[in-house]
Amino acid sequence: MFDTISTVGMSREEWLRIRKTGIGGSDAGAICGLNRYRSAIDVYLDKISEKTEDEDNEAMRIGRDLEGYVAGRFTEATELKVRRSNRMYRSREHPFMLADVDRLVVGEDAGLEIKTASPFAEDQWKDGSVPLSYLCQVMHYMIVLGKRSWYLAVLIMGRGFQYRKIERNEEFASALIAAEEIFWNNHVTLRKMPTPDGSESCDKILNHLYPASVQQTAIRLTGFDEKLKRREELAHQLKALEQEQRQIDQEIKLFMGGNEAAYNQEYRISWKEVVSSRLDTGRLKAERPEVYQNYLRQNSTRKFTVKAA
Repeated sequence: MFDTISTVGMSREEWLRIRKTGIGGSDAGAICGLNRYRSAIDVYLDKISEKTEDEDNEAMRIGRDLEGYVAGRFTEATELKVRRSNRMYRSREHPFMLADVDRLVVGEDAGLEIKTASPFAEDQWKDGSVPLSYLCQVMHYMIVLGKRSWYLAVLIMGRGFQYRKIERNEEFASALIAAEEIFWNNHVTLRKMPTPDGSESCDKILNHLYPASVQQTAIRLTGFDEKLKRREELAHQLKALEQEQRQIDQEIKLFMGGNEAAYNQEYRISWKEVVSSRLDTGRLKAERPEVYQNYLRQNSTRKFTVKAA
């Protein structure tokens, strides 16, 4: 069972405010560490923030503008009619779970999630595959609305239209509920940031939160002995793997000789001469120091290093 909130006439700011009171479908994959572009820390900071400003980009704009078109393609391909719900849903059993769905399928116990994708993401949909983050999203919707299945329709730009039907899986649903409950109760409610997950998203967040260091300050490092040993092991393994990769590259280069390309049924390799121009900053600084200073731009970053004592 669920409660609903009408979104008819609702401002974007109010919609964003309500979304902060629970976990939405698009948050689910990030919480589980399955979203390439968002981390659990991203979701956490969004939920505890008072900001209700709408962050937007071109990809999001394209997705909104083409939503009706993709829905039409779905109806054309399946002969299933769909309708807007114009509501937000909150699970009564799990009140931290919210849902704002794209469409509901008329005459079937199902909904429809609409996506647009870059042609560079085509491999993620190959042979009936579905990005794991989207599986979490539609499973989240099935849990909140009590549906048995959910359709996922995607327009891969310039490549074509595809759709999938995802059936409810109770084991998957239980695991997702547990993950979201832990996230909400142990992190959002307690205002305790989740553990970083190694993603680029986490790097960006930490650099944003702590852009500068206080000079001549140091703290005692505790609780990281085993992790630092593991880090050192990984560094040695990566070094060995990188050397092995370079060796393979060198063997291929030796085989290619003066040819700029090589190929077989699975791979195409390029080894082309590239001519580039680069400003000789050392000479400029020595011969025209006043010009060098006029065009010098300083950037401040924090460099992270680990050295064994």
